Amino acid sequence: MVSSNSRSKRQRRNFILLVAPALFSLLVVILIPFVMGIYYSFTDWGGIVKPEANFVFLDNYMQSFADSRFRYSLMVTFIFAFFNIIVINLVSFALALIVSSQLKGRDIYRAGFFIPNLIGGIVLGYIWQFIYNNVLPQIGEVISFDWLASNLFLASPRLAVSALVITSTWQYAGYIMMIYYAGLQNVPQSLYESASLDGANGWHKLRHITLPMIMPAFTVSLFLTINNSFKIFDVNYSLTGGGPSMMWNNEAIKSTEFITMNIYNTASVENHLALGQARAVILFVILVVISVTQTTLTKRQEVEM
Repeated sequence: MVSSNSRSKRQRRNFILLVAPALFSLLVVILIPFVMGIYYSFTDWGGIVKPEANFVFLDNYMQSFADSRFRYSLMVTFIFAFFNIIVINLVSFALALIVSSQLKGRDIYRAGFFIPNLIGGIVLGYIWQFIYNNVLPQIGEVISFDWLASNLFLASPRLAVSALVITSTWQYAGYIMMIYYAGLQNVPQSLYESASLDGANGWHKLRHITLPMIMPAFTVSLFLTINNSFKIFDVNYSLTGGGPSMMWNNEAIKSTEFITMNIYNTASVENHLALGQARAVILFVILVVISVTQTTLTKRQEVEM
């Protein structure tokens, strides 16, 4: 008969064997590169060109904030993220309400809304680039709408940011919709029935029942859209490539060069690896601060309910 002590040791050993591959992957792929990245951000490391790394302390960070191109990339990323987060969540919530209603064919709509999320960002960017540069101008010519026919979406700095918001929403809204849809399914129908008996209309039900009851879904959705908006790269790269160019502080810059593209161009294109790593650390700190603040505030709303 096997003793409980032997059984406990065997279970512990089996647990370690099962978890070890995942822990090893986490250590090699994430933790070690993360620590090394922070270390290199305080050096003048240049990769193959300059393999030795000399400490420069905060020079890379000071140089980043002194660079008007980097400051602009931060600003335009915040602007894009603000509108992208709002639009995606509004559209996703509206779609979730549609597919959770008694609409005929709602299962087909649910699948259709989710499909764009399965398309890779690079491919998606080229698809929408064709739409903006060819399809929409031709539609504008057919309906005699000069503004649409003028093909300004990717030629104007402001409209290029709007085009990225539209494209990102088209891709990501279906995914966030599923989170809201799952939250809506957990709202007890008895609450709606009781509210109807008390004479509540649709707006009152939405405001006082639906929204408070699905606050956990809002917490998750906001967290995901915040991270997705600040880390967007593939769609940005293939749709606009950072363009069009514009003048800012008497300097020619790319109007849609978001922070991730700025990091990529600094590190990989210009080969300033340590400087690019410092900017990646800055992005990490920004995301941590915003994400922790957002989750704390929305979690408090969940507790109050």
